[in-house]
Parts: sequence; structure tokens; C-alpha cells
Amino acid sequence: MEVWLFLCTFVASMAKEQSATKERQRTNLKEPRRYKVTIYNDDFTTMEFVVKILKVVFFKSETEAQALMLQVHHSDKAVVGIYSYDIAVSKVNKATQMARNEGYPLRLTYEPEEE
Repeated sequence: MEVWLFLCTFVASMAKEQSATKERQRTNLKEPRRYKVTIYNDDFTTMEFVVKILKVVFFKSETEAQALMLQVHHSDKAVVGIYSYDIAVSKVNKATQMARNEGYPLRLTYEPEEE
């Protein structure tokens, strides 16, 4: 009987401890910071190439890509997406490398999204 009582007490205390651990874990989690990727206008990169970058790297539709390209053309820059840090860096690097391979000075940046 004493062993049974001990086991019941032990199991109950373990369950309570696991529950407290789960709650501590939940409260310490926060959403990762997000980064906005901006593309800039220049006098050399063609509009067609900008549309290609927006479609291939940023997965924009033809309509979205055209609209963003025109925004860049008229406003000198446009935010093309908001991503986690790793994805933002990867997309900026891929687009920049594609531009350099074609001889274009296209510039893209990433910066933390305002909270």
C-alpha cells in the first residue's frame, strides 16, 4: 500500500512539473524578426530584367511584377517582400548574383521591419 501511495504521489508530481515546464517554454517563445527586402532603381538595369527577378526570385505573378517594376521606376525603390532573416538574405544574394551575371548594377537591400 505504501508503494502504491508513493507511486501515485510521484506520478502526480511529475505531471505537475511537466505542465510547469511546458508553460515556461511557451512564454519564452517569440516570433522571429522579419526583414523587408527593397529593390532600387538605376539607369542601367532594364525593366524586363527587373520583372524577371521579381518573378524568378520573389515568385511574383506577371501582374505583380509589372506593378512593382513601375513603382521602382517612378519612386526609385519598392519593398518587394517581407521575410525571415535567412530568406531575405538568400533572396537578396540570389537576385544580386543574377544581376551581376547579366552585367547589371541592380541593388537590393534587407532591413528589419519596423515593429
